[in-house]
Amino acid sequence: MKRTLIWWLPCLVLLVSVTGLRAQQTAGTEKAVTALEQQWLQAEKTSNADLLAPLLADNFVSTSAAGKVTGKSETLANLKTEKWTNADYSDVRVRVYGDTAVATGAFKGKGTDASGKSLDEHVRWTDTWVKMPSGKWQCVASHGSAVKM
Repeated sequence: MKRTLIWWLPCLVLLVSVTGLRAQQTAGTEKAVTALEQQWLQAEKTSNADLLAPLLADNFVSTSAAGKVTGKSETLANLKTEKWTNADYSDVRVRVYGDTAVATGAFKGKGTDASGKSLDEHVRWTDTWVKMPSGKWQCVASHGSAVKM
């Protein structure tokens, strides 16, 4: 009986170490992706497409709350034309699945679009992030749903 317990002790220590390392990596990824989401918000607040461009994968696809599907270039072009006087995120959460992370949250903002039309948006969003071969996290898909009050 003692010999069996002695054999399992190093295995248990290894398992605890690996589990702790994985938890640290997950926490680090959650923090990194949350920071990228905050950079995205800053890009929206300042209509700065250069701030958003490196966050989006070349094959990025976005589905807006209105159901419009756009790629990276159109998403960046649209960002330049919107002027937000008030914009913020809430309830941001990141879940990690290996080299993929799913971020969810809410956006609330007021501003104007390219034609000067007033914008008053409250949207729940989901962003899918992938760790690229370069080691950089990029968003590959984004989806928004209007919040009905």
